[in-house]
Parts: sequence; structure tokens; C-alpha cells
Amino acid sequence: MSDKELDTKSDKQSIDQFIHQVRKLPKQSGGQGRLIFALDATASREATWDQACHLQSELFMATKDLGGLAIQLCYYRGFGQLKATEFVSETSQLLNLMNGVSCLGGRTQISRVLAHARKETRAKAVKAVVFIGDFCEEPVDELCHIAGELGMLRTPVFMFHEGTDAHARAAFQQVSKLSGGAYAPFDRNSPQVLKDLMAAVAVYASGGAKALQDYSGRSAPEVKRLTQQLR
Repeated sequence: MSDKELDTKSDKQSIDQFIHQVRKLPKQSGGQGRLIFALDATASREATWDQACHLQSELFMATKDLGGLAIQLCYYRGFGQLKATEFVSETSQLLNLMNGVSCLGGRTQISRVLAHARKETRAKAVKAVVFIGDFCEEPVDELCHIAGELGMLRTPVFMFHEGTDAHARAAFQQVSKLSGGAYAPFDRNSPQVLKDLMAAVAVYASGGAKALQDYSGRSAPEVKRLTQQLR
């Protein structure tokens, strides 16, 4: 078996496990779901920023028949910069916002992202937070504390991990678990994996676990194959 075949198998197992975790989450209430799309925009992620720009459309496309989503872009970069946009409901709006961002070197600010999500959901419910990043340079205990608060507020965080950094993996897994969300790794050479994961969370945020199950049943053959294993 080639390395590529092994990687593909690992990617499928990651999606399988992730969708299984999402489907166990409680069903969301009606109305348009609010989702925070948070990104690490430091220098290490410059190579995949364009990829994220293209894939963000999945957040809207997957939920167009469920009442859609209102999405807020949140990102950090440079020296202490953390930016959050207004909530938007069109893929073109989100794409324009992302195209206006360039990556800058700096340390991670995941705790500030989580604190921002906590503030937002206290003001008006946020159904889910999607975070995409590759490293974690912060104390894990602080992240876990805020993640636990988000769990109490019923705002799950879905941590999508680019790369293989062991410290980030451990931190991201704890954040997702304590918030009631899910963790999944992806590789920059496998954009389909990230695409499927993003679509799964978007459907959950918009329509709940039942909507995700229905979506999986009419989705791409790969997703169907994975969800059939869960029944």
C-alpha cells in the first residue's frame, strides 16, 4: 500500500469520526443559525489561506435549504491583532472579507478567539464555532477554562487542525471536548477533507443533528459511505 493510500484512509477515518461526534450533539432550535468562522492568519498559514477562501463557500452552500447561516469572520495575526467582522449571510460577502486579509507573523491568540465567542453567544446564541489553525503557543489550562464555559453556554467549538504538531493536537482536542464540539485533523494537500468537515458543521449549526443526518444521506458518495458506517 502506498503512502498516498494510507493518507487517504486516514483522512476518511477522520471524517468518519468527526461526523460521528457531530451527530451525537443535541439538536439545535429553529431560526437562522449564527456561526463564528475563526482562522489563524499568522505567517505559517499563508500557504493555505487561499484554500480557506475558496472552501468557505461550503458553509453557505450546505445550508441553503435549511434557512441558511449568519457567519462572522474572526481572525488573529501580527502583534496582538484580533479582528471580528459583522455577521453576514452571503458567500460573496464572506469571500470579500477574507480577500481583504493578509497573513502576518505573530503568536497564536486562540484564547482571545474563545473569549470573543463567549461574549458573542452571551449576547445572542452562537450555534457553533469553527476554528482552523496549525499551532498553539498558549497555556492549555486557560483555553480549557473558556472552552468549558462555552460548553455550559451550548456553543460547541469545532477545531480543525492543519498539520501534525503534537501540542496543538492535544490542546485542540481538549478545547473541542470541553466545549461539546469535535476535533478533526486535515492536510493542506487534501482540501476535500476540510470541505466535507466545514459542510458538516454548517449543516449542524443551521439545522441541528437531524439535519446533518439528512444532509449526509444525499451528499457525495464518500460522505454517504462514511455515515452508513454509523447506523
